[in-house]
Amino acid sequence: MSAPQFDVAVIGAGPAGSVASALLHKKGYKVCVLEKQHFPRFVIGESLLPHCMEMLEEAGFADAVHAEPSFQFKNGAAFSWGSRYTEFDFTDKFSDGPGTVYQVRRGIFDKILIDEAAKQGVEVRFGHGVTAFDNSGDFARLSVEADTGESYELTAKFVLDASGYGRVLPRLLDLETPSHLPPRQAHFTHIDDNITNPKFDRSKILITTHPQHRDVWIWLIPFGDNRCSIGVVGTPDVLAGESETVLKKFVYECPMLKEILDKAVWENDFPFRSIQGYSANVKSLHGKHFALLGNAAEFLDPVFSSGVTIALHSAKLAADLLAKQLEGGAVDWDAEFAKPLMIGVNAFRTYVDGWYDFRFQNVVYAPNRSPEISRMISSILAGYAWDTENPFVAKSEQRLSTLAALVGDLKIE
Repeated sequence: MSAPQFDVAVIGAGPAGSVASALLHKKGYKVCVLEKQHFPRFVIGESLLPHCMEMLEEAGFADAVHAEPSFQFKNGAAFSWGSRYTEFDFTDKFSDGPGTVYQVRRGIFDKILIDEAAKQGVEVRFGHGVTAFDNSGDFARLSVEADTGESYELTAKFVLDASGYGRVLPRLLDLETPSHLPPRQAHFTHIDDNITNPKFDRSKILITTHPQHRDVWIWLIPFGDNRCSIGVVGTPDVLAGESETVLKKFVYECPMLKEILDKAVWENDFPFRSIQGYSANVKSLHGKHFALLGNAAEFLDPVFSSGVTIALHSAKLAADLLAKQLEGGAVDWDAEFAKPLMIGVNAFRTYVDGWYDFRFQNVVYAPNRSPEISRMISSILAGYAWDTENPFVAKSEQRLSTLAALVGDLKIE
């Protein structure tokens, strides 16, 4: 039997695929990235968390990210609900690590990362989609179809699926399973915000709870060039209707958004879009000759911008473990990849659940929050959901329930 063509095949050239491929290439492995689309391409998920910078630095991407002028410096998260307003400073947090990051247009961001990986020597094939996967032998066999009409087989010792919402291997291997989260919908667009109101801190994402529908929230993510990403999230029944009409209705029903977006221009080259049923889960994060990264494995909810952070953390974990395996070391993908990854995913899940059942909203909007509690929560919101020294990670459900009980059920002001 002939040797496989590559040590590692990576499906998907998004952030997880770029980071994993670069880290493995740096260790001397022959890596090929297969990406069905051509870049730049649009994808949602524009607000990064500071923990991302650790993986971007290690992959050799940080300088290129710092140099992009359209990216907006970010140092925290702000929340508004009626007249209530609060914020978290990511530089004042419990966990070690960077406290600042960027808010990015993902088309530009993703292209920067994969271009940097290619510059380092990673082979990248755009317009090449995986149509079948065979892991029955001593290595993986991928059936690939290019958009030129070419079809071929690619072989690798191991495959990392970083295909995001495409979820290539979960679909091919029947690994998909329903999310525990109820289906939700998002309507969104980009606007020329023209914000001059000093109440808005451009260095922070603004998350707004709707005054009448507390399980509906709006994101406002500023970029570095007078544009913002803006979107509303809720259940499909509440958000039924045409995207532009629904989005504007819910935005202008929120007092702070109505005030700061008084000069906003909604009509530009970016369309109104809608997605729904985006939360997903899988039966297993790994199998013979493969592992799943980021959204290809599980996507929770956009409320705390955890998607890219989970993707990059999974890429780092998988790349390190796979390098050990390729070097001939004994590895346990469940104990050394799946379980460590799920520590952070489950911590985020606690606060996503707590957002929608209002326990975490009550904690966030509570007046006179103690500085110590604020620093611990700030660490979670900054992406350090794997820091088990933080009680709000190690005992997330217990700590949230206890704190929410002390705060009680808040009312809008």
